[in-house]
Amino acid sequence: MAELVAKLRIDKWLWQARFFKTRSLAAKQVSGGHVRVNGNKVVKPAFAVAPGDVLTFSQSSMVRVVRIEALGERRGPAPEAQTLYSDLTEKQDKKLKNPRFEGKGRPTKKERRVIDLSRRL
Repeated sequence: MAELVAKLRIDKWLWQARFFKTRSLAAKQVSGGHVRVNGNKVVKPAFAVAPGDVLTFSQSSMVRVVRIEALGERRGPAPEAQTLYSDLTEKQDKKLKNPRFEGKGRPTKKERRVIDLSRRL
């Protein structure tokens, strides 16, 4: 006989796990086609997820990969929300510097001082 597996809407789970500030933001991300469940693109916020599913989605400037460990009862505090998933995201440098091209862009303060000194001579 088939076992009944508890499931929850993907937008509600993303909101409860505190990946998005509001449920409507989570629904907008899902309906925009920016969320994948087990590698398959999902476009309906009512898509049901269960423990063991792997979600891939973008959050700010990074791509998050998480495995659902549990379904939440409510949107609780952050420590409670972190028990709902395990993070599989590879560590990325949070501080990305803009590439500096020779002779292009705005000079730094140190470079500006050197330019000012060379003009005075």
